Amino acid sequence: MALSVRIGDRLADAAAEWADQRMLDDDDALEQKLEQALLEVEHLASGTTEIEFELDGRTLHYAPSDELEELLAEQAERVDADPSAVLELHLELFARTFLPEDSVQPGAGPGAPVDDW
Repeated sequence: MALSVRIGDRLADAAAEWADQRMLDDDDALEQKLEQALLEVEHLASGTTEIEFELDGRTLHYAPSDELEELLAEQAERVDADPSAVLELHLELFARTFLPEDSVQPGAGPGAPVDDW
């Protein structure tokens, strides 16, 4: 099943921050943040480390692995939603992955201040 997912503001904002930090074009940064978020979700569901997707403006087109497809269908059924909406929520959850100020220093407990390493 191929899914089409609207890119939410949280993910777009994280991509803009990623672009600023790495002096990237906004479109390239959005693609990188999407790849990171998709890899996190796919890896948790199926263990895969490689994905392919298409980005059309602020719409993601993605064919999930069988394992992720099954997980999304189960979750969508539980909340009476579409699997693409569930994937959108998962992507939003991982949107800020790998942004420095969201990192926690090794050995720091919850709520510990974050320094620039």
